[in-house]
Amino acid sequence: MAGPTGRTTESAERRGRTPSARPRADSGPRPAAERDRRPRLRLRLPGRLLLLALVLTLVLGGFGAWALYGSDWVTVERVSVSGNEVLTEKQVRTAARIPVGAPLLSVDRAAAERRLRSRLPRLDTVDVVRAWPHGIGVKVTERKPELAMKEDGNFVEVDDEGVRFAVVPKQPKDVPLLAMEVQGSAGLRHFGSERLRREAVSVAGSLPKSVARNTRTVRVRSYDSITLELTGGRTVLWGSGEHRAAKAKSLAALLKAAKDARHFDVSVPSAPAASGS
Repeated sequence: MAGPTGRTTESAERRGRTPSARPRADSGPRPAAERDRRPRLRLRLPGRLLLLALVLTLVLGGFGAWALYGSDWVTVERVSVSGNEVLTEKQVRTAARIPVGAPLLSVDRAAAERRLRSRLPRLDTVDVVRAWPHGIGVKVTERKPELAMKEDGNFVEVDDEGVRFAVVPKQPKDVPLLAMEVQGSAGLRHFGSERLRREAVSVAGSLPKSVARNTRTVRVRSYDSITLELTGGRTVLWGSGEHRAAKAKSLAALLKAAKDARHFDVSVPSAPAASGS
C-alpha cells in the first residue's frame, strides 16, 4: 500500500515534466493530401509561367507583324538612286517600279533588280537595298562605251565586253567608231559577229591612252585583219586580237620613233614596221 511519500513522488514527476517532453500536436504521420499539397503547387507554377510566356510571344509577334506590314511606321516613302550618270533618276525609278506607300518589308528587291536589268540595258550592276525605316536605295553602275557602231543614222554603244547596250543619236565623245566589214568573210562564218566584235573591243581597250585618244576607227575585216585609223590619216595594221599588250607597246614605240610615218604594222609585234611620210 502506497504511502504519502509515493503520491508525493508521482505528483512531483507530473509537475516536473517539461514542455519539450509533451507530445507535439503535429507529430505522427500526416495525411497524404496534406503531404502532396506544396509539391503540387510548385509543379503548377512553371506551367502557368510557360502559358504566360506563350501568350506574350503571340501578342508581341502579332504586334510586330502588324507594325511591319500593316502600320505606317515602316512604309516606303522615298526611292533614292545613286551611281547613275547618263540615265536620270526618274528613268531608274520608273523601271524599278517600287511602290511608294507599300510596307518596306514587302518590297521584292530581287524582282526590282530584274526589272531594272531588263528595261535598262545600259545598267551594268544593280543593287536594291532597304534604308530603314522609310527608304529604298537603288545603287547602279552604268556600262561605258568602248566603241560605237553606226547603224541607220544612229550610233550603237558597245562596252568593254562587246555588249551592245544603247542607241544614241550622236557618236559619243572620244569613243572610236567600230566598222565591221566582215560580210561574206571566212572569219564571220567561223567565229560569228559577236566574237569578232569582242576582239575589236579588246584591241581598243589595250591601247595606251596616248594612242586611244587619237584613234578614230577600229576596222574589222576578219579575225586576223583588224586595222586602226588614227588622226592625221595614219593607219595601223594590227592583225588579230592576240598578243595585244606586245602590239600596243610596239605601236607606242613606233609612233615616237617615226613621227612622220603614215603606216604602221604591228601584226608581228617582235618585228614592227613603219612606212610613208
